[in-house]
Amino acid sequence: MNSIADGSVTIQTFSQSMPSTPPWFGEVALLAQHLRKQDILSAICERVRFARRRFGHYDVIDFVAVLFGYAISGERTLEAFYKRLHPYAPAFMALFGRERLPSRSTLSRFLASLTQPAVEALRTLFLEDLLARPLNKERQTGGLVDRAGRDRVVFDIDGTREAARQRALPKTPELPAPQRRLGELCAPGYTGRKRGEVVRTRTVISQAHTSQWLGSFANPGNRLYREELRRAVAGIHLYSKAHDFPEERVLLRLDGQYGTGAILADLAGFSSVMRGKDYTVLDRTQVQSRLHLPPDQQFSRPESDLVRALYDCPDVPVGPTGQRCRVVVATHLASERKSRIGLTRSGLVYELFFTNLPQDAFTAADVVALYLHRGAYAPALADEDQEQDPDRWCSHSPCGKPAWHIVSQWVWNLRLELGHQLEPTPMRTTEFAPAPEAKEQQAPSSGYGRPTSAAPWKAGRLSGQDFVLQPDGTLRCPANQALSATEQRREADGSLRLVYAAKMRKSRPCPLREQCQWHGRATTKPRRVSLLLHPLQVEAAPLLVARIGAAGSIAEPACAGLAHPTG
Repeated sequence: MNSIADGSVTIQTFSQSMPSTPPWFGEVALLAQHLRKQDILSAICERVRFARRRFGHYDVIDFVAVLFGYAISGERTLEAFYKRLHPYAPAFMALFGRERLPSRSTLSRFLASLTQPAVEALRTLFLEDLLARPLNKERQTGGLVDRAGRDRVVFDIDGTREAARQRALPKTPELPAPQRRLGELCAPGYTGRKRGEVVRTRTVISQAHTSQWLGSFANPGNRLYREELRRAVAGIHLYSKAHDFPEERVLLRLDGQYGTGAILADLAGFSSVMRGKDYTVLDRTQVQSRLHLPPDQQFSRPESDLVRALYDCPDVPVGPTGQRCRVVVATHLASERKSRIGLTRSGLVYELFFTNLPQDAFTAADVVALYLHRGAYAPALADEDQEQDPDRWCSHSPCGKPAWHIVSQWVWNLRLELGHQLEPTPMRTTEFAPAPEAKEQQAPSSGYGRPTSAAPWKAGRLSGQDFVLQPDGTLRCPANQALSATEQRREADGSLRLVYAAKMRKSRPCPLREQCQWHGRATTKPRRVSLLLHPLQVEAAPLLVARIGAAGSIAEPACAGLAHPTG
């Protein structure tokens, strides 16, 4: 050893190489101690069992400890993780109460030998641990308060996909069929904007207010996404039951992958909002009729110049089975570039949103804001990718990959839990939007209800109720003639009156003219019919949202609270 001293600076050098302690080793020590204190490691030893193959003297907990360390480290590959860990392997395993570190090949054999019952046992332990301890001492889970004053808890369900590239292999009669490493893990399917020949989908569930993961379910290809969705809904049901949430308090926000009528039957009666992808709904009569009337609301976001016109259609059959739901149609002008979302027709981009939320609690703008600020989920996924990268290929077996996903989400939840213990923050409440100034004895309005017409004024005469609203915005009379809108005016009570008129050259020879017009054939004016659109009344209470961040609990506007989850 050589020593050089100069004032207050002392420099020491050694001839031997001394590896530095990995920067993540301290966090491993902290989380390992927490796992032992909560008896999670002993529970894994007792309940995660399966018929072992060539594992030597190792037990299941040895391999789970390696996966926990790998998730905490954030190392890109297992090779890099083992390289950094090797000088400190005895100390690392001692943190988990074990002696020997399994080699990479032994870990690979363990993951390849895992069975589905063992993975489900690990998944059950993960969910039980999540439900066993609240995120803070006050047992706050966050929530959303709608305009009718009802509390709701929002859960996000998102289907992510991972594409894998494969080498082109020669295929000739004299060669055997090629064997792919990802043959059991991936399958051909829709890859989206990702490059690859095969794909694997993964459905993840998050509590939107706390940013905690509730589970992860994956399958080869894209074909089994409804099975993953049903399992996700079952996990949410367990969470709500453990926290004594009634079914009507649960609100699901789903990715556009699920935007079909068939999906509505898989949601177990929970309230939901999703982006629709079944654009045949636009051709339905009641939707076309609504699109030819004035929009209910205008919607824009502070960070964008895009202004959407919103049309609220309360009871529309969707899908081949005719599942009825509320459809909100959002339109905006098309730009020169093709829109990646929505359907473009005649210079307008149409977007669909399916929901079963009541109109008195959520206006059309609330529904769209609630879904579009589902983009809050994107930062959570981005933070997960940056901190843990759960889509790393640590196993090519159909059961080893899900086991890695469970451990990765477990580490995320533990970080949130310990973060709240380190820096708890009291709950506070912020308005979603200022309540509009309402007149006396009158609630604020949002959009319009169904059009109404006058009742019959004389027996045997045709009234406005005999004229049927058509998809193109015209009225059709009993003589099969069209009446076009000629005027619209605002009434004193806020209602909107639309006046329709027939063409005189069509009215003169009409055989029903005596029944249709007051003076019969003596009149010189065409028949006019008016429809009245009454404004929908909603509660004046603002829409609030409460969430819990990584360092404490907080309640804030729905747009902001759901847009910035903490990871």
